[in-house]
Amino acid sequence: MKNICFYFQVHQPFRLKPYRFFNIGADDQYFDDKVNHEIMRKVATKCYLPTNALLLELIKLHQGNFKVSFSISGTALDQFELYAPDVMDSFKALAKTGCVEFMTETYGHSLSALKSPDEFKRQVKKHSDKIQELFGVKPKVFRNTELIYSDHIGSLVKEMGFTTMLMEGADKILDWQSPNFLYESAANPGLNLMLKNYKLSDDIAFRFSQSSWGEWPLTTEKFVDWISQTAWDQEIINLFMDYETFGEHQWEDSGIFNFLRHLPARVFDHSEFNFVTPSEAVSLMKPVNKLSVPICVSWADEERDLSAWLGNHIQDDAFDCLYNLEHKVNKIKDEKIQRDWLYLQTSDHFYYMCTKFFADGDVHKYFNHYDSPYEAFTNYMNVLVDFEERVNKILGIKPQQTKITEMNEQFKGLLPDNY
Repeated sequence: MKNICFYFQVHQPFRLKPYRFFNIGADDQYFDDKVNHEIMRKVATKCYLPTNALLLELIKLHQGNFKVSFSISGTALDQFELYAPDVMDSFKALAKTGCVEFMTETYGHSLSALKSPDEFKRQVKKHSDKIQELFGVKPKVFRNTELIYSDHIGSLVKEMGFTTMLMEGADKILDWQSPNFLYESAANPGLNLMLKNYKLSDDIAFRFSQSSWGEWPLTTEKFVDWISQTAWDQEIINLFMDYETFGEHQWEDSGIFNFLRHLPARVFDHSEFNFVTPSEAVSLMKPVNKLSVPICVSWADEERDLSAWLGNHIQDDAFDCLYNLEHKVNKIKDEKIQRDWLYLQTSDHFYYMCTKFFADGDVHKYFNHYDSPYEAFTNYMNVLVDFEERVNKILGIKPQQTKITEMNEQFKGLLPDNY
């Protein structure tokens, strides 16, 4: 038998409220509770609650043979507890079936692996502990923010004791090879790599409702036929996507829920495939080859690199300014400082500063509450100036012209005239 591994990313950031220069030193409440609550409830109604209910129904209907996996960011878990306890309950109900695997990631859905190994490991442990606390299982598989992977990141993950990690099946890494196998890290022997089949995944996640797409409408019959046409020796199809695909990115009237509802039965009745979790997959297969990944790959945009978050000067400078504070923050035990530090690391803040256009531009506008990347940058840097002042005050450091303040003033002079 061959296998399908369904993996869903669940994430919501704590979005910043409009924070102007005059707020600095006078307001330490950075996050927009009203907007975050409204968005969480909207997505809960359109996606999380109905899709969780459908998955639970399918697991029972197929007597445990239908299986899925999740990685839920710490910021999403915190928002469930604050704004959507009914969503948390529905995930706990799925956990009790034994047919759902919960993976671990950085708690703040951060890019810390690119900057600070120590912060990265702290966040992974915090997230793993939270998953165990909520769902009663210790995560065995690691999924980094936005599937960002490199040999260096793989070494950090292996050092923490993980033996399996998810990554993007990027052509520039695979070359002639197929993503439909289990691989091993060449730089980190013993670390298994499960690769996303981006074509089949994106057929659901991005192209499902595109009437201009040559294969529209996508039916379960057509999709299972495509899967069945994969080469006979290819062992697994990894379908990785945002969970918000169901009901939010692809609206209910697109037929996405009916597609999901009928997919398992079609797979069981008209193919040689079963459904497995990532842990089950690695127990059934052996790596067919070793992969070397010297540069970072991700699942974002056409380039599948880091350019969605660190592709221009304003992103790079904001990122550097943030992590320049790490050594100071680590000296402070204040709960609110630590929580703000965690939430300010969320990758979405840098994603909002992206200046890419064309096909990727529309994706970058989704859930973006800023009118421009420059507004996102200025707002973030104002917050960061205030955050640094709070940190310095606690540490007894006298006010001075800090690096962040200098950068903020410098880039204000570079903003477009019409901003």
